[in-house]
Amino acid sequence: MLISYQVVHSAIRAAEAEAERPAGAVTLVAVSKTHGPETIRPVIEAGQRVFGENRVQEAQGKWPALKAEFPDVELHLIGPLQSNKAGDAVALFDAIESIDREKIAAALAAEMEKQGRRPKLFVQVNIGEEPQKAGIPPLEAVAFVARCRQVHGLAIAGLMCIPPVDASPGPYFALLAKLAREAGVEELSMGMSSDFETAIAFGATSVRVGSAIFGARDYG
Repeated sequence: MLISYQVVHSAIRAAEAEAERPAGAVTLVAVSKTHGPETIRPVIEAGQRVFGENRVQEAQGKWPALKAEFPDVELHLIGPLQSNKAGDAVALFDAIESIDREKIAAALAAEMEKQGRRPKLFVQVNIGEEPQKAGIPPLEAVAFVARCRQVHGLAIAGLMCIPPVDASPGPYFALLAKLAREAGVEELSMGMSSDFETAIAFGATSVRVGSAIFGARDYG
């Protein structure tokens, strides 16, 4: 596993160089969903500091103790968020990448005010307009970012997407980069185990890599 982590880390640096981007321009978000603390801890000890989880409840079961042990770890919520979990998400996560509707924006704004915490926020775009996936349709994304700012007072840092699994990802990454420019946001969370090098070529500022680091998911 640690060999896999080092391989991914090296591949990111090589992709940055290939794209003529500065070393360190891209943040690796190690996706630790379904893996327990005993699997995650060696990756932290190897130097990884940014992790991603899909579910609030699962993260609550393992990350408070890990964050107490490693206070500089940064935790991202990369999966769907229900409004009744907004308070828990704001309390635990340092970034929330899955804002995809008005109700979630309002709930997060209220909880951030209440708790005095300001996680980094991303709008999730359903870049392939797939009915089974969460996210704002591309044609509505720029206006939704504006509403998040103007109506809810949220500082949106960037956009996140998951391209269709059976399509070439490049055009979808290019579209997300275009939407980010139009929305006036700097960060692009795009690219996973199978396509992060392509995402880096199209301007990703963070890539979400799970299976290439941790291997098969541990449902036990």
